[in-house]
Amino acid sequence: MSSSDLPRIAVLGGTGFIGRTILGALDERGHHLLTIARKAPAEPLPGEFARLDLTEDAPAELAALLGAHRIDVVINAAGGMWGLTDEQMVGANVGMVGKLLEALRSMPAAPRLVHLGTVHEYGLCPIGVSLSEDSEPNPSMVYGQLKLRATRLIEDAVRTEGLDAVVLRLGNVVGAHQPGHSLLGVMAGKLAAARAADTTAELALQPLTAQRDFVDLQDTVDAIIAAVPSNPASPAVLNVGLGKASSARELVELLIEVSGVPVAITEVPAPDGGGPETEWQQLDVTAAGKALGWQPGRSLRSAVTELWLAASADTDGSAR
Repeated sequence: MSSSDLPRIAVLGGTGFIGRTILGALDERGHHLLTIARKAPAEPLPGEFARLDLTEDAPAELAALLGAHRIDVVINAAGGMWGLTDEQMVGANVGMVGKLLEALRSMPAAPRLVHLGTVHEYGLCPIGVSLSEDSEPNPSMVYGQLKLRATRLIEDAVRTEGLDAVVLRLGNVVGAHQPGHSLLGVMAGKLAAARAADTTAELALQPLTAQRDFVDLQDTVDAIIAAVPSNPASPAVLNVGLGKASSARELVELLIEVSGVPVAITEVPAPDGGGPETEWQQLDVTAAGKALGWQPGRSLRSAVTELWLAASADTDGSAR
């Protein structure tokens, strides 16, 4: 298939952790790409860039932009949680999706929408249970509650307006250029700094025994790309994860092992003297396999290794 036959794709939030990797993978395939974000990237991205802030700018501006670039598919990797007030979180996760849908409705031929949701829309469940798309969401975090509201808006547009869209509920994504404010991002930064200084990394760790569904970044991007073609038989919501729960402590210990950096760990009690950890999330990814022909194929060791290689390279580069 020539590049002129491939769908023309816009990525909202293409400057972020997942968005940049999506762009790189699509660029390798030869797609025409448009990145839309609030701020220009610090480093050049594949394709073209347009500055637009959908928490402030009018939906008509987005519709005009998508029309001018003859966009066939919009991948929405935008949103926000860290460092935002509750009001900003509403705008970034719900208000923006409302404006996006308004923009698509106004277009003569609306592009397909692939929206990135989150496992946090489900909340927690009993240990041993796998969360399927039919599981009743009960999000405990404000972020999960807001992302669920956005998913509901999209589901309603699919059901009542025939919008061509799918929501991918992502597990906890792990990979290169992990956000520095995340647990693994913080730990990788400390390990990389210790390696650069040729010292022992001093790490203070809580038990971190909560079980979560962690998934490799490249596996995640493969699922997102698999969702680009329209599929009328696909459910409106699909889970994307490893299908296996692991503790954050396991991943931190794996990161330490992969790094080879000597560490001194100080064990810190859980807040409020909490007892044994009973929090659990594990995704059932059967439906994504059927609808997208996708299944996870990479290990958490692979994901953590990619995270470490990028973190150590970034530190080496900044030290020069």
